[in-house]
Amino acid sequence: MEKAIIGRKVGMTQIFNADGKVIPVTVIEAGPCTVVQKKTPEKDGYTAVQLGFQDVAEKKLTKPELGHLKKAGVAPKKVLKEFQLDNSDELNVGDVIDAGVFAEGDHVDVTGISKGKGYAGVIKRYNAQRTPMAHGGGPVHRHAGSMGACSTPSRIMPGKIGAGHMGVDQVTIENLDIAKVDASCNLIAIRGAVPGPKGGIVLIRSTVKNIREKGAAAGISLNPQKASARVNPQKASARNH
Repeated sequence: MEKAIIGRKVGMTQIFNADGKVIPVTVIEAGPCTVVQKKTPEKDGYTAVQLGFQDVAEKKLTKPELGHLKKAGVAPKKVLKEFQLDNSDELNVGDVIDAGVFAEGDHVDVTGISKGKGYAGVIKRYNAQRTPMAHGGGPVHRHAGSMGACSTPSRIMPGKIGAGHMGVDQVTIENLDIAKVDASCNLIAIRGAVPGPKGGIVLIRSTVKNIREKGAAAGISLNPQKASARVNPQKASARNH
């Protein structure tokens, strides 16, 4: 079953697992989210649900936004996001989704707006290489250098790397696993880092990756030729055991 929720990034910390190992996690205040709208194939041509997150004063919303929420009978929400889920038919307008829908060990994709880095050069923005520092290189060691092709195009082709605005892009980190869920406080601890600053809005949903669980015989090849090689006494690896 696909699951999704809107959250706010609280920050990073670390927790200890059952083996006493330290796990770096990002804490996210996930939900509660309210189903504001339900898209159906008959009316909209596809199936989806729109979730609302974080209460806000009515004066901070436009009249179309306020009318949309009042039509659904939902309190004013600051963030509205749409998710196409395989179980959208089971959700109805007014239903509340909290952090309890996720469980420890779930694999999720997290989407957020990356931190802004301002105006950056090609070395910081695209990891370009600087020019040699010796033999009269001049004060252009971190410049982009010549980028034109020749007189035939007489211009720089689109997509060429260059200095410019860095950051504030929508970034999705796939296949992160949930380390801990505190449903009473609507908190989710996700292993590793997620995009965005503290207080930034993030979207959490079930990963699109195909997760292959490791079985008891993981790492053992079923190839008979490889199996015979493992027990071949002529191999040095077999003689060492």
